[in-house]
Amino acid sequence: MKKILALAMAAAMALSLAACGGNGGSASSNKGGASASTPGSASGSQGSSSSQPSGGADISVYTNAYFAPFEYYDGTDIVGVDVDVMNMVGEKLGRKVVYTNVEFGTIIDTVSAGKLADVGAAGITITDSRKELVDFSDPYFTSVQYVIYPAGSMTPDGTDGDVSYILWDSLASKKIGVQADTTGDIYVDMEINAADGDDYDLGRDGMLLNSGAEETRYDSAQLAADAVGAGQVDVVVVDYLPASYIVEKNSGFECAALYYAAGVDGAEAPFPTEEQYAICVTKGQDELLAAINGVLADLGEDGVNDLVMKHMGME
Repeated sequence: MKKILALAMAAAMALSLAACGGNGGSASSNKGGASASTPGSASGSQGSSSSQPSGGADISVYTNAYFAPFEYYDGTDIVGVDVDVMNMVGEKLGRKVVYTNVEFGTIIDTVSAGKLADVGAAGITITDSRKELVDFSDPYFTSVQYVIYPAGSMTPDGTDGDVSYILWDSLASKKIGVQADTTGDIYVDMEINAADGDDYDLGRDGMLLNSGAEETRYDSAQLAADAVGAGQVDVVVVDYLPASYIVEKNSGFECAALYYAAGVDGAEAPFPTEEQYAICVTKGQDELLAAINGVLADLGEDGVNDLVMKHMGME
């Protein structure tokens, strides 16, 4: 899956050097659809796919539609990479797919309960604690955490090929905004609060412990970016593609990859804060899980990458 990340990064840079390099001027929001705090739903038909069969019970998918390019609003429709994948699953099974926009932090528990949602598709990272509650598909995308910051306010600590990176140490004493319950939140919480021996799914045992860094949680990454523009936080930590999307759509921001320093865990060189995405289902939904894995296998790395490029406007 690293191939997908590398291709996505290369295409993003080719599209616009400003994507993580800033556009100048002041920060401005560019959001579509309902507000992040207002749940909404959209049919799996998604307009041009209205011929999608519905031979069985609807597949109920919970998502958070503020995580472009994986899910986002196009007018009143929820679209994105995960939506395309799940629509293919619906076609494969002859079932209609219905999407509901909810707060990200409710998705795993709701899918685990198996009453309101069968599937969670929202750029969800596989963690050990989440695997106790739901079954995950095969991973389909490897992502890296990124730092969004006001243009000119930070200087990257180095480069890894064509990728500029900021080390965790450079976030000491900063006010850090995150989208609540995402892996950005988990990582930042871990690095600020965890001492040696604390049991976390992700992170490296308190890189920012006692550094003066503070974390603030928001309902979406865009709201966290808005808080940077308002001077409420200094930076945002969020996954690479959403970070690139936000910087491209909002002026006055730059972003860079978030890396651990050489020497951490014995590493000889700085390395990225990395994770894998998958789609989750209610435990016991074996037919549905097999169909999702079948679609992902049919797409392969190139097919998933094509979907990413499409929803980043890079076809």
